[in-house]
Amino acid sequence: MQTSKINLNELAHLKELFNLFISGRHLNRSADAALWHELEQQAQQYQHLFASLGFDLRMDGRGFAWFHEDDSNSNINKQSRQLALLLMVIFDHQADNGRALGQFYQWIIDNALLNEVYEKHQELLDAEELDQYALIKILDNAVRKGFAVQESNHWRLLSSVYRYLDHFEFITEQQSNSDVAAYEEGDSC
Repeated sequence: MQTSKINLNELAHLKELFNLFISGRHLNRSADAALWHELEQQAQQYQHLFASLGFDLRMDGRGFAWFHEDDSNSNINKQSRQLALLLMVIFDHQADNGRALGQFYQWIIDNALLNEVYEKHQELLDAEELDQYALIKILDNAVRKGFAVQESNHWRLLSSVYRYLDHFEFITEQQSNSDVAAYEEGDSC
């Protein structure tokens, strides 16, 4: 078995990247091009080093990276659930308005959009005790975790939101397949 050597001198931003990932943040190419470039150039060394420390560094070709945890689904925290819910209702609203979901990073999310989303999904959001002020707090947390960036009077979603969109699309596909199977089963009776 061959052991690959890691040259720590080549990992100029090791401490910064480790602290970013260990805090649960995502690195986005569009939000921090310099750190992304460093990570991309030394990807194998960073992945090998972090793996030897017990961390699974994932890099998505759409321009984001994070420490992946296999058991995160069972231990999803309140902030993650709230962000998932907010993103889901934003995606639903935007889809209803004919916007391409895969271009979410171009959307401007401002107070007017949040008001529309809240009005449309008020019952669901109220059930989760999320008022319009809480939606802003969720977006502020999304900025801290590397899912959004705040620009003057609005937010813009970053490429790491693909993790949520991929999950939403998977759930939708599973539901569609289940509906088709139920229809076919009922049709054969």
